[in-house]
Amino acid sequence: MSDQAEVNGDDFDMVKSVKKYDIAIVGGGPAGLTLAAGLIHFMPELKIALCDRRRFEVPDDARSLALAAGVTRIYEALGIWDEMAEAACPISQMKITDSGKEDISRPLFLSFEGDVVPGQPFAHMVPFRQIVATLLKKTKGLVDLLAPVKISGLERDGAKATLNFEDGKSIEASLIIAADGSRSNLRDMVGIKTIIHDYKQSGLVSTISHEVDHEQTAFEHFRPAGPFASLPLPNKRSSLVWTETAQEAARLKNLPSDEQAQIIEASMGYCLGKVTLEEPIQAFPLRLCIARDFVSDRFALLGDAAHAVHPITGQGLNLGLKDVATLVEVLIEALRRGEDIGSINVLKDYERWRRMDVALMAMATDSLNRLFSNDIAALRAVRDLGLGLVDRMPLVKNALIRHAAGIGGNGPKLLQGLDI
Repeated sequence: MSDQAEVNGDDFDMVKSVKKYDIAIVGGGPAGLTLAAGLIHFMPELKIALCDRRRFEVPDDARSLALAAGVTRIYEALGIWDEMAEAACPISQMKITDSGKEDISRPLFLSFEGDVVPGQPFAHMVPFRQIVATLLKKTKGLVDLLAPVKISGLERDGAKATLNFEDGKSIEASLIIAADGSRSNLRDMVGIKTIIHDYKQSGLVSTISHEVDHEQTAFEHFRPAGPFASLPLPNKRSSLVWTETAQEAARLKNLPSDEQAQIIEASMGYCLGKVTLEEPIQAFPLRLCIARDFVSDRFALLGDAAHAVHPITGQGLNLGLKDVATLVEVLIEALRRGEDIGSINVLKDYERWRRMDVALMAMATDSLNRLFSNDIAALRAVRDLGLGLVDRMPLVKNALIRHAAGIGGNGPKLLQGLDI
């Protein structure tokens, strides 16, 4: 167990110049925090450092994130799902519609309702702050939280890797894991190349309240500029994930909130009645970014640092948490066999396990965005026919839903709700 449980701000000055760890994780978002929680849960004697440029505290962030059924099993296995679920809202129904730019009607082409497996809905919407608060509680006193720190360099030499910080301090570890986002500085330091495609779109996100109860229904409406999704939250509230061209997103973001609310109501086909924005709209540029390698000697990429995909299917965080489930299993089993967890042979097992799933999801989200983000009438007719056919084929539809929910298959044990 770590003997320096939490090191924040100026307290980091008290740490000796080079402190040794088994694993150092860079990036304190949900993926990095979940990895630390998973590793320490199954092997509490590990010495783990979790580093971030911001302080470790519950953020003032009103966003909510969609956690697929398979992913919630990770938190069940770690004994913390019940705490997360206290503030969550299940997604019990999904309704998918499509229309042209000037169309008034919102015809329903594909729907799903009921549990993906008995007693388990397709997904839950969980407040971002609840996820972070629960994970911080799980790791507190068991993991060294080093923040705020800025990394100036990474050196790898034989059986160790060294992280150097801008203030002159350093730490050593057998393995460095980069969970520092799609524009990962550590990935660049190691020299891992990426495949990048700029969608020239922005994702607009906000939280709204509305007159009509959503009845735990997620709506996704395909529009020429991109999908418009509303995802259920408790108490007649929903989380919006809204794709627009970069130029239009900038215009919408700067409109008065009452005008924004009117546009949202119209975009939703007025299905939830009058809308009120609970927070300012935020905009994020969208791009595809896939690392050509997920691992190198004493180094591994995790989450968005390895792969950032279009949010059209809402699978970005879930994809990263599948990385976590895989990497926890690979590392814990390697440690139990007495292997060097920083060796390329061990890390390649993680890369091989994740590479195909990531590639398929990247192709699927890219293809869906190209197929649906247009206003070509003939193409719209073909895609709507396809959606309608899937809706009338229960076996096919259920198989697609189960795959999106991360249920079934021979995936990592944590996605199956099993101990490692």
